[in-house]
Amino acid sequence: MTGDERTADLEPELRSYGVSVESIDEGDPLELTYMTAFPGREVHRGEIGRALNALIDQAEADEWEPVRVEGTVVRSPGDVLGTWHAEAEWFEALASYEISETEFSTRVLETLSHEPGDGDLPGDDDTGAPETDPEADR
Repeated sequence: MTGDERTADLEPELRSYGVSVESIDEGDPLELTYMTAFPGREVHRGEIGRALNALIDQAEADEWEPVRVEGTVVRSPGDVLGTWHAEAEWFEALASYEISETEFSTRVLETLSHEPGDGDLPGDDDTGAPETDPEADR
């Protein structure tokens, strides 16, 4: 199976994991843009996990050769909520049990950045941090 055929299988696989793929560029890096089902102020970490699990499963099935993945999360077309990335070496280290799933996730989440945009709530300061604790009302 060629690299193009492998990548062509990624979009349906990602969709089967509940990832709403907007675009996918099969190069190196793999550029994945998906629309979030949670268009708030922050990227939903569970969605990142679903995207990564789809890729990990494809790699384990020898259906995808890991490359750097650059994820862009959008609220709507053109409205970027945030970005994240995962290095090819991290996928390889996970597959060879050199790092744990927790370490892999931690590395990816450390790359997460949020973009200011329409989803910002009133009262947010310039840092994007809310002035009050949103957990306090729960």
